[in-house]
Amino acid sequence: MLQVENKKVQELGPEDRAAWRRLRAADPGLASPYFSLGFVQAVSRVRNDVRVLVARENNEIIAFLPLQVGILGHARPVGGPFGDHHGLIAAPGQAIDLKALLSAGGISVFDFFGVPGHQRAFRAGARGEDGSWVIDLSDGYDAFVETRSAIEPKAFRNLRSRQKKLEKADGGYVFRPDDRREEVFETALAWKSAQYVRTGHFDAFSVDWTRNLLKTLVHDEGEDCHGLVSSLEIGGRLAAIHVGMRSSSVLHYWFPVYDPEFSSFGPGLALLMKICEHVSQDGIAQVHLGPGEYAFKSDLASWQIPLLSGYVATTSLLGAARTLANGIDASARALPLGPVSTLPGRAMRRLDRMTSFRPA
Repeated sequence: MLQVENKKVQELGPEDRAAWRRLRAADPGLASPYFSLGFVQAVSRVRNDVRVLVARENNEIIAFLPLQVGILGHARPVGGPFGDHHGLIAAPGQAIDLKALLSAGGISVFDFFGVPGHQRAFRAGARGEDGSWVIDLSDGYDAFVETRSAIEPKAFRNLRSRQKKLEKADGGYVFRPDDRREEVFETALAWKSAQYVRTGHFDAFSVDWTRNLLKTLVHDEGEDCHGLVSSLEIGGRLAAIHVGMRSSSVLHYWFPVYDPEFSSFGPGLALLMKICEHVSQDGIAQVHLGPGEYAFKSDLASWQIPLLSGYVATTSLLGAARTLANGIDASARALPLGPVSTLPGRAMRRLDRMTSFRPA
């Protein structure tokens, strides 16, 4: 018999926390900092809508599902649009009736977009698949470069050429793998906001909670999760910055940004390669680049983690509305209207994304 508790993060007791650690350690697919207690705690400090569903069978904890819960029980991943990877904290192969879990926890709808493909509980609700690119550093940085150079020789020739140019730059260059200067962190967010505006995207850092989340991760080291700011200076000036987060074995490549004035040096990629070289000596076996069809990701990545997107709707008024909306989108796509057929779905996804950034 499935028993479910809907708890605030601060209500998780020693038994819950010990079970979380045990279940996460049992599944290598949960090594990302996104699945750590530290990340969920960090989000709960800047938002008041974070909940954790704790599932038990025969009084034994078998799974956790962290969520952000909104109006009428509409749930999203912890971190909203920032939650690139999310899902169940459960032992591999554990049979979970996801709809029963959500229903017992008072959740009407759960929209997801970055669940690892090996979590079978989400298969029935999946409407699409993607992949998160992974740089494999398990055999060291040199082995990674040698392997990928053989597969993508042109890309790595360009990287070596840019590196030589960097080494000859007037005033030299400085790489800081763990740059704790406050002005560097603030510059990264300012540059990223400008990039969002310049490219016509919603400025993710125009709301307080997203900025405060990154500050919390960077300044307060959580359990197996903390923020990492790295920088590259050329000729004494900031050229590129990356704000990411790491666990004991995985670095998540999150918010890279660079000054376009230094674009001839390829500062963003130069910084990424320097980061990879450094973290490979500090216990990091994988760098997760996230999803997205970018040439640099396919050039550098060793493989992809399959990701599922979709939704699960329970028997509820909101669940019925979510299913109806999905049906409208599917019906429109089936019509021979060209690009117009995608308008309903695009409008719903844009609205959902904007809603996801709302303050808690």
